[in-house]
Amino acid sequence: MTAERLRMVARPRVEGGQMVLGFGGWMNGGEVSLGTVKYLAGTLRAERFADIEPKGFYIYHFPGPMEVAALFRPHAVIEDGLVRRLESPTNVFHASEAHRLVLFQGQEPHLDWEDFADCVFALAEACAVEGLYFIGSYGGVVPHTRDPRLYASVSDPAMKEDFAAQGLRFSNYTGPAGFSTYLTHEAARRGVRLATLVAEIPAYVQGPNPRCIEAVARRVAALLGLQIPLDDLRTMTDAFEAKVAEAIRDRPELANTIRKMETDYDSELFNTQMSDLKEWLEERGIRLD
Repeated sequence: MTAERLRMVARPRVEGGQMVLGFGGWMNGGEVSLGTVKYLAGTLRAERFADIEPKGFYIYHFPGPMEVAALFRPHAVIEDGLVRRLESPTNVFHASEAHRLVLFQGQEPHLDWEDFADCVFALAEACAVEGLYFIGSYGGVVPHTRDPRLYASVSDPAMKEDFAAQGLRFSNYTGPAGFSTYLTHEAARRGVRLATLVAEIPAYVQGPNPRCIEAVARRVAALLGLQIPLDDLRTMTDAFEAKVAEAIRDRPELANTIRKMETDYDSELFNTQMSDLKEWLEERGIRLD
């Protein structure tokens, strides 16, 4: 079944490289998941070489109120009585041979997670990549004026040491699972190195969040050893922050809440850094008390 659904038109030379996955759906708050991967693909001029056939993976009709059912329907554009575009889910792989990097942009499958995962792992094996990274995001209590917090979960305990050295926190969660969690669990069973990196972003900001996309792209680039320009994202971030500032200017109760969030965020960051500094000093026989 995998051979029918995974369509490769080329086999890029990325042996020993990495794959970065972005999904629309459950873990794409602020468009951070797809937005980060899209930016990397464009900046690195990655070339399309494979896709996963969407048939059988998606629900197009879900019973219930229109606002719920609309989440599952394909997007259409009708102009002057003519259907100009009907957008079904797409699942596309790009590759940058120069950076030994595969980039995936797709929609989280509604059905048959097992076969979809088989397609992802089959392509990773065919391209001989050594590690996979899923990029995701969810709404939390981070203020829009600060970088998102980044949490990790991994398929191999040995990966935790490297991520801890990068200052990443590790996830603690109990509840409904997304496809990325299924992938991580399945990767552990298959002996594949896979990390899920999830950003906690401002819950009160709706729509694409350029600041969070920029921050996550910067962290991912550092983890992968990539040198990429972020000037375009910085310009978008500046415009985004100006727009949000204007929106809250006349809402003092929201401004007060955000200031409280900033204080909590900065205090937590300071306490974490001081704890690390104290541990570093005590290792060298220097005490602060």
